[in-house]
Amino acid sequence: MSHATPKSSICLWFDREAEAAARFYAATFPDSRVGAVHRAPADYPSGQAGDVLTVEFTVAGLPCLGLNGGPAFPQSEAFSFQIATEDQGETDRYWAAILANGGQESACGWCKDRWGVNWQITPRVLTEAIAAGGDAAKRVFEAMMTMRKIDIAAIEAARRG
Repeated sequence: MSHATPKSSICLWFDREAEAAARFYAATFPDSRVGAVHRAPADYPSGQAGDVLTVEFTVAGLPCLGLNGGPAFPQSEAFSFQIATEDQGETDRYWAAILANGGQESACGWCKDRWGVNWQITPRVLTEAIAAGGDAAKRVFEAMMTMRKIDIAAIEAARRG
């Protein structure tokens, strides 16, 4: 994102830690990086001239903009990043990184980072099994509903019946 601003990007509202969040995402997920950091040219309702106002970053190839807009609009589960994983090791790595950095686990493969941004750490075998439909999809879905972090072996066992 250093040369041209993309036509479309996701803007995430942060209280005042957009740069810290972007640096964590860049260090955690492949194909992620921090681009330009822009400082406020003047005082604004939740900050002063010179404060970090926006941060351009990429998460798993998706262009984003972090806006330090203040506390008015906290993150919620209405928005989440879904990260497709290939195996249990990758699933465990992302889950552990988010929790170790002040995050908290939720249900069905969801967790929340320390800034309130929600993540679905979703093994491909789970989405493929549910997409396949039928009785196997029902078994997989019911197994997923009992989980926090997704257990791929349990998902595969449910699919087999």
